[in-house]
Amino acid sequence: MKTCVTELSGRITPYNTQRKVSLLALTLILFVIIHLLKKNSQSPLISPYFKTSHVRGISVEKKCDIFSGKWVPHPEGPNYSNDTCHLMIDQHNCMKLGRPDKEYMNWRWKPDECELPVFNPAQFFKLVRGKSMAFVGDSVGRNQMQSLLCLLSSVAYPEDISHKYSTNTDYFKRYFYADYRFTVATIWSPFLVESKDADPNGHTFDSLMDLYLDKADESWVSEVENFDYVIVSAGQWFFRPLIYKENNQVIGCHKCYIENMTAISKYYGYRMAFRTAFRTLQSLKNYKGITFLRTFSPSHFENGDWNKGGNCARTRPFTSQEMKLEGFVMEFYLTQVEELRAAEKEGIKRGLKFRLLDTTEIMLLRPDGHPNRYGQSPHKNVAVNDCVHWCLPGPVDAWNEFLLYMMKTEGQGPFEGKI
Repeated sequence: MKTCVTELSGRITPYNTQRKVSLLALTLILFVIIHLLKKNSQSPLISPYFKTSHVRGISVEKKCDIFSGKWVPHPEGPNYSNDTCHLMIDQHNCMKLGRPDKEYMNWRWKPDECELPVFNPAQFFKLVRGKSMAFVGDSVGRNQMQSLLCLLSSVAYPEDISHKYSTNTDYFKRYFYADYRFTVATIWSPFLVESKDADPNGHTFDSLMDLYLDKADESWVSEVENFDYVIVSAGQWFFRPLIYKENNQVIGCHKCYIENMTAISKYYGYRMAFRTAFRTLQSLKNYKGITFLRTFSPSHFENGDWNKGGNCARTRPFTSQEMKLEGFVMEFYLTQVEELRAAEKEGIKRGLKFRLLDTTEIMLLRPDGHPNRYGQSPHKNVAVNDCVHWCLPGPVDAWNEFLLYMMKTEGQGPFEGKI
């Protein structure tokens, strides 16, 4: 499937601090029991509330867990703007399209135990000279690439060479920095596995699709061996109605409501898509790259679902007391991490590295960072707000600070070493 639509999912609401203690305790106990039975493994829930640090397993010898911390005020603001970076698309250009507040740009992620260096374009180019990087996944992955292009724009602008590699240059982008012989690309593959439209009425925001869970999408498989760094991500598309297929046979569906069709959870489809993607990377004879899993990026619809007037009009981050990782966001996150850990073990046999770019919990705290109604022209007759993608500049820039940190420390472990 080569056509892009905006990914939209159900809403997230702030954690209700007034819940009765007994009900909360019972819910957590039941979740632990269900999770233990379903996963047949030890649960990461080792405290009353789940935190992603529980599954990262940061050892005492390591210097810092960069993903454990908080958002702090950063009055200096970002080092680029929509005036200085001419590479961002309108969907992310909230200032251009009329967003009145600017406070969302003046926060920065602060790890608990160390400093996360500000993104340094010169250091980045030094690391990637003569190399290549691909963002494989959906349009939120493209969002991260757009952030990277803008972070690098103070040092160099690339040549857009997309037309040399694809006729669909809206969603298959490729840029070349000649002075550094560095290529960066985004490869559109919202499910990571093969998909086809299955709705006789055509493709819409919420139309039915076939998903071949055991077949990696050829759009990235045919290209990925050429890249040194591969950032894999996927998320919101798995909420739509899907017919699951394995060995070219229908095994069931998610939210399809077809008579006599076995209902299968979206979590199964999500797990199998990542399993197939990681196993495919391991099987490619010439693939030598480092694979980063950028974890699930939560949406923040409030006051209604995405198609029922939901919006994301907040102007400040949540605190960790106001919003906890739970529900479907936690389940998607745990599914990804489990498949990544399995890929890490198998990858060692081939000398392949799989790394966790752990952004879910930190982004859950940023309801203020989405375009909302400022991701499209006010003259367009579009009623759906965008609470999925992220404004540029904005909190998504932290993903590339994490990425650079991990690239610099690679070889000593993804979280170790002096910067």
